[in-house]
Amino acid sequence: MAARLEDETLKLGLLMEAAQAQQTLAATTLDRLRDHSAGLDSIVREEIRATLLEETQELCEESRRAAQALRKLQRTVNLRVIAWSGAVLSLASLLPCAMAWWLLPTRGEIRALLERRDELTANIARLSRQGGNVELRHCGSAQRLCVRVERSAGAYGAAGDFLVVKGY
Repeated sequence: MAARLEDETLKLGLLMEAAQAQQTLAATTLDRLRDHSAGLDSIVREEIRATLLEETQELCEESRRAAQALRKLQRTVNLRVIAWSGAVLSLASLLPCAMAWWLLPTRGEIRALLERRDELTANIARLSRQGGNVELRHCGSAQRLCVRVERSAGAYGAAGDFLVVKGY
């Protein structure tokens, strides 16, 4: 029994020694795992920082391209606005000129109208001298043409059927 006890004690000592070796190995592994975790933490942070930096640079580049596209679009729109404004302004300027050219008389027509006016003025003066200031009306129910006469001037003609027109 003593041999058995001794054998059991030896087994127990070996078992304890194995457990202590395992515990030391586990502690060493845990220490290395902590060191590795700390290293991984810095690696992950560096990867996140690098990724964030890369994405930020891409975002800046996209923003720059978008700003360039907007400037180009603005120049295009400005050119179109200028072109449309010029076209509308030209139309607004040419339309009155075209209407004046079409509607107003030419120099020759004005000259002919002035000559006609002078001729008509001379005719009016001649008619005024020859009885053109006669006052005419439509009289009676039949609306016959009447003339105002000078009664104090007397009647003329064989039958006395001619009278002097008033004012002559």
